Amino acid sequence: MADSSDLIIGIDAGTSVIKAVAFDLGGRQLATSSVRNAYVMGADGAATQSLPQTWADCAAALRGLADKVDGLARRTAALALTAQGDGTWLAGKGNEAVGDAWLWLDARAAPTVRRLASGKDERARFAATGTGLNTCQQGSQMAHMNATCPELLDRAEVALHCKDWLFLNLTGVRATDPSEASFTFGDFRTRRYSDTVIAALGLETRRHLLPEILDGAQDTRPLTAEAAALTGLRAGTPVSLGYVDMVMTALGAGVHTGDAGAACSTVGSTGVHMRAMNSGDVHLNAEGTGYVICLPVPDLVTQVQTNMAATLNIDWALALAEDLMGEVGQAPSHAEMVARIDGWMARSQPGALVYHPFISEAGERGPFVNADARASLVGLTATHRFADVIRAVIEGLGMAARDCYSAMGEMPRELRLTGGAARSAALRRVLAAALDTPVRVSARDEAGAAGCAMMAAVAIGAYDTMDACIADWTTPLLGEPEAPDPGLVPVYDTLFTNYRHARDGLAPVWDGLAAARASQGA
Repeated sequence: MADSSDLIIGIDAGTSVIKAVAFDLGGRQLATSSVRNAYVMGADGAATQSLPQTWADCAAALRGLADKVDGLARRTAALALTAQGDGTWLAGKGNEAVGDAWLWLDARAAPTVRRLASGKDERARFAATGTGLNTCQQGSQMAHMNATCPELLDRAEVALHCKDWLFLNLTGVRATDPSEASFTFGDFRTRRYSDTVIAALGLETRRHLLPEILDGAQDTRPLTAEAAALTGLRAGTPVSLGYVDMVMTALGAGVHTGDAGAACSTVGSTGVHMRAMNSGDVHLNAEGTGYVICLPVPDLVTQVQTNMAATLNIDWALALAEDLMGEVGQAPSHAEMVARIDGWMARSQPGALVYHPFISEAGERGPFVNADARASLVGLTATHRFADVIRAVIEGLGMAARDCYSAMGEMPRELRLTGGAARSAALRRVLAAALDTPVRVSARDEAGAAGCAMMAAVAIGAYDTMDACIADWTTPLLGEPEAPDPGLVPVYDTLFTNYRHARDGLAPVWDGLAAARASQGA
């Protein structure tokens, strides 16, 4: 076995799983170790996660990787990390946790978002960040804490995101990266904090909680002796603080390969739709929604729209059938149900029903922001069966993707697809026809971990530039283009028109349902 340092470890701490992935310096994935994550949902819209447990799970994932890779510690040239975005992870004296983290799923800041969104400084905040206000974001959550539970912020010494918390435990350094710093509290053009944004959020007195901004493609920090003892790695190993998971996944999957008009969608629990561009070419829509997130390439950013829920909608629909079959006999496994999806799609009529995939209790954030938005199924008759419902749900994901790209300008010339759902031929056909553009699937299994590992590869000098790294790590893994079905394109044009009409018309219904829930204490 080689004695030289020939591996990079990428950590991707998602909402449900923390993964540690070993890559060689040329981008070949060698091994993966994962640990299940846990968070708690509350009746008041809370979604929280233990900071100490998250760090313990991260260390366990790294120890598990050592069981799969001989000589991992001595072979590791660098460690890099990314994680779930948004949310608020507060640390106080001695870098101890100040309560549990508020996750991106947390909906408690909705009243504060509504108040801030109607403020006189909102457009200036949006112009700087390129990012619409929603309940997911640390800025919104801290503003809500400041108004309703200021003692949390009083006890804190620093406000971090998930990856920043893990970086603190690995290196002892309080920092965040340019991507989350600029779309939450800064300006995507300068990649620094903005006085205008902080004032618009009403957080001038809390500015001291914002950590230094560190670019992990340029600088690393050494692994501490304490972290080395817990993880099994060598003290002093360079640690790169990656960007937020959305752009790390897109970077690993091909959002930027030098091809004009390419875009990248990650269809997982949530839906993330993005295109890369120079910062001067960003299209800021009139509605003030979406994200602009920096890439670890000079002056290059991604413009992003995100659905709160993507495959969570499919999980919901399949759970209905599983519950019903469980009542009368033995329910099939979730995997068995998923295996039937392509067959159901083949037995159903395209474009017959309209489904809005707003199944999350936190509502929707892209391309519009409404914490009270809820899923709906429109057009049912007595002839429709479960196969029709499944098709409608999957077509709803295609319509949501088109809605998001429409808010960013023209449709992509080519869509790069990643996420677990990318394996579904049915979903790929829907997306290609809904956007009327070819779809290419990235063969990269762990795109998020690869994206941050690519940053570390550049930081330690394995590559001179990110573009050179992309040429080895990303471009060769893109599959052949899958062209849209010309027969489906006009069907989905009509379906999208109806999807938008119904979405716009349902807003008063969502308001009424929210008022009813509030009156019932739900």
